[in-house]
Amino acid sequence: MAHKDVPPRWDRKMQQRLARGEAAALGELYDRFASLVHSLAHRVLGDERAADGVTREVFAHVWEHPDSYDPKQGPLRSWVAAVTHRLAVQRLRATETAALTRGGSDRADDRADEPGSLESLESKVRRASVAARADYIVHSMPAPLRAALELAYFQRRDYRQTAADLGVTEDEARRRLRLGLQLLSTAHDAGTPPGYGGAV
Repeated sequence: MAHKDVPPRWDRKMQQRLARGEAAALGELYDRFASLVHSLAHRVLGDERAADGVTREVFAHVWEHPDSYDPKQGPLRSWVAAVTHRLAVQRLRATETAALTRGGSDRADDRADEPGSLESLESKVRRASVAARADYIVHSMPAPLRAALELAYFQRRDYRQTAADLGVTEDEARRRLRLGLQLLSTAHDAGTPPGYGGAV
């Protein structure tokens, strides 16, 4: 696994190939990141067709603007995730704003009355952003941390059972759970996925 401060060679080469207009590079990128992009978009939008649309937009953006990725700023995966997040949130805001201006929507689930509607929209966008970021963090964290969290939270194992299931010491199980939780706690820190602070 590459160090976070040194972008992997694959990322740099992929950026160069995209900048040269290699269609095969876009296909390779799609094969590698389409499921990540779709799952992040779906997490924000909660709608399969809208997530499909955002997935197309993300890869169109990458194809049209490969130079907007700077390998020095972080991994290509994080940049693609940040682009996905931005486009999905834009679509969610546009959809919800259109519904508000129509005076309601088909999805009038827990919407407050008209004065609180914009606040309700922003709250929904914030919740979707945090959920998407948490999902990204879980899928991006090292496998040992992810395995410990999955055992502890999805299978309701305590740290002793987690240690036994993973074949590690109890101290190591506690360490993995603590690190995993620390990473997850950063989901509330910012609106874009971790690891990429540059402009998208």
